[in-house]
Amino acid sequence: MILFFTAIVIGFALLVWSADKFIDGASATAKHLGMPSLLIGVIIVGFGTSAPEMVVSATASWAGNPSLALGNAIGSNIVNIALILGVTALIAPISVNSKIVRKEIPLLFLIILLSGYFLMDDTLSFVEGVVLLFGFFALIGWSVYSAMKEKNDSFGSEIDEELLKHPMSLQMAIGWLVAGLLLLVGSSKVLVWGAVGVATEFGVSDLIIGLTIVALGTSLPELAASIVAVKKGEDDIAIGNVVGSNMFNILAVIGIATVINPMNSISPEVLNRDWIVMALLTIVLFAMVYSAKGKTKSITRVQGGFLLLCYVAYNSYLGMLLVG
Repeated sequence: MILFFTAIVIGFALLVWSADKFIDGASATAKHLGMPSLLIGVIIVGFGTSAPEMVVSATASWAGNPSLALGNAIGSNIVNIALILGVTALIAPISVNSKIVRKEIPLLFLIILLSGYFLMDDTLSFVEGVVLLFGFFALIGWSVYSAMKEKNDSFGSEIDEELLKHPMSLQMAIGWLVAGLLLLVGSSKVLVWGAVGVATEFGVSDLIIGLTIVALGTSLPELAASIVAVKKGEDDIAIGNVVGSNMFNILAVIGIATVINPMNSISPEVLNRDWIVMALLTIVLFAMVYSAKGKTKSITRVQGGFLLLCYVAYNSYLGMLLVG
């Protein structure tokens, strides 16, 4: 048991560190190759922080634990909104200025509805996995188109500032890109092995482990990025990071895991409990930041506290299932 927990701790530590280096290397490489800063923010930073979820879920699915992969993706989305935005807003209210971010939240909800439709029969087929992946590539295309239309978007200027603060040669950028990716894969295998071991020892399902321990751990890069961003006053990075990550988790993370290992017997609780919580939190987030007149809105400290309470309540319930 001690060995399994040690593997989880080491796996998480390496996962977070390698994800950070992977994003730094990828961002710097893209900048050297002439990619606009806004695209780097939307594609690499927004989706790149979900790299831990992707490699962990792909590894779990490949190892024959698709429930762990599904729980990781849905649980991470819940962590992103309830815990990460909750904690971040408590530190400082999050202003939502970016037009792209406000457009992406309704799109996120549509993607969630699609995943709910697929889960209605308690299965995820290979074809449905392909559809999700197709949706991901379509999302990439839409993000690129939107970013190029909104060239003066505040998200891009914030990314520009970050890249100027941490200059990196092309050779070093490629080195960190490759090293980060290799460490991501290696640490994910260690983490999945430890998580499956703990689930077996305690006699709980892979799904619950994925929703709790693994989801929290793989979301640490988003937590760190959002806290750092809001302290610097870069609010659009904080919320854009979460919204982009949540879309990535459904389309790419679940899509890849399903294509690798189609899920023929999913627990009904995934749709009736976990999916509903994820959908409701997304609606709450939309209500917090949406403005019909396009004015700037903020996620206040009170709202952040509410989101955090939602996270505590949900995980307390799952904790009782673990104990029971």
